[in-house]
Amino acid sequence: MNNRVAVLVLLAVSVGGNLPAVGQERPRARDLGIPFEGSPGPLNSITDIAGIEIGFVTLQRGEGALRRGQGPVRTGVTAIVPRGKANRDPVFGAWFTLNAAGEMTGTTWLEERGFLEGPILITNTHSVGIVRDAAIEWMLRNGWTFRWITPVVAETYDGNLNDINGFHITREHTFAALDDAKGGPISEGNVGGGTGMVCHQFKGGTGTASRRVAVQSGTYTVGVLVQCNYGTRAQLRVAGVPVGSEIQDLLPCYVPASGASERPSGERCADGRIGSKSSGATDSPAVASAAGAPGDGSIIIVVATDAPLLPHQLQRLAKRAALGIGRMGGTASNGSGDIFVAFSTANASADIPGVASLRMLGNVQLTPLFEAVVQATEEAIINTLVAADTMTGADGFRVFALPHERLRAVMQKYNRLAKPN
Repeated sequence: MNNRVAVLVLLAVSVGGNLPAVGQERPRARDLGIPFEGSPGPLNSITDIAGIEIGFVTLQRGEGALRRGQGPVRTGVTAIVPRGKANRDPVFGAWFTLNAAGEMTGTTWLEERGFLEGPILITNTHSVGIVRDAAIEWMLRNGWTFRWITPVVAETYDGNLNDINGFHITREHTFAALDDAKGGPISEGNVGGGTGMVCHQFKGGTGTASRRVAVQSGTYTVGVLVQCNYGTRAQLRVAGVPVGSEIQDLLPCYVPASGASERPSGERCADGRIGSKSSGATDSPAVASAAGAPGDGSIIIVVATDAPLLPHQLQRLAKRAALGIGRMGGTASNGSGDIFVAFSTANASADIPGVASLRMLGNVQLTPLFEAVVQATEEAIINTLVAADTMTGADGFRVFALPHERLRAVMQKYNRLAKPN
């Protein structure tokens, strides 16, 4: 574990994921010299869009043998509040699914109505129900009024590292994530709902990025937040470089754990040390079976903008997130839940009983925003991989962090290493 600001310590329960504006020691992808297209916002974060607040609860406790209901626990909740906790005005929104082996609640009514009301939450697969119900209770406690509401709650699977069937997420964790939501720099990697996730067979989790875009009618911001839990090593591309084929070791494996149940299909770590070489090819059956079928997993992507867009235009933005995954080498495998939601913070007070006066960008101005979504999605995923720390969870299942210096060496080999920020 390295010197990340606000680092999450094993055996602890952490609330809060926002980082100080200065003094952040943990590098991001640009700090390592990874080249990207486009111009980021000041924070290179979804919170570059005024009003958006992000909160986390991260649960990390226990180690060794899996005991259902006891742990080890490697999970959490991420909360995205489009206009901030003090503003209950709905936003125009839309969603898109690239591959549907996953869940995002509230999307039927979102598609029908075109408005996103309340926060977006992301957690693990088996905690969607309790987080959804707790979100409703939190809104009622905080003065929201409605006859009924269908919150948007999404998931990715963390059951290789986490005691997912132990149901460790509670309503209080959801309340805490929402109460914690704030603007400014946010944590990445092993945080919130992304705590126990695996991305391209490296440690995955939470990441973000943004782009500033000038079009005919003005300059706008597009921000992306991802919860990354998809992909095989062989697929992995970073800024066009085949990093996955260059770093074929450090695959998920098992560290012998006292009292752990035998997992004959899982490959043991060579010597239990971080950096040990895993035997077998990139997609060996042993490694694949330990973490599901090759490519299985999921990625949830939240796309936000302050550009004045209507729901059908926002769906067009959401679709472009798939191209960002494609740049990384992702192919939306059969068992992957690749689900995206997009919203705009423009057009305040549009949800009224009478006639609303709306602003809308002309469709001919949308292409730069499409490009921004693709670019920010790619960078958010890479930021996730750069930020995440090696993690050992249930039954000694270990997932290694993407090694920074080896990544830089690969980028240099292909003449794709930029000057670090």
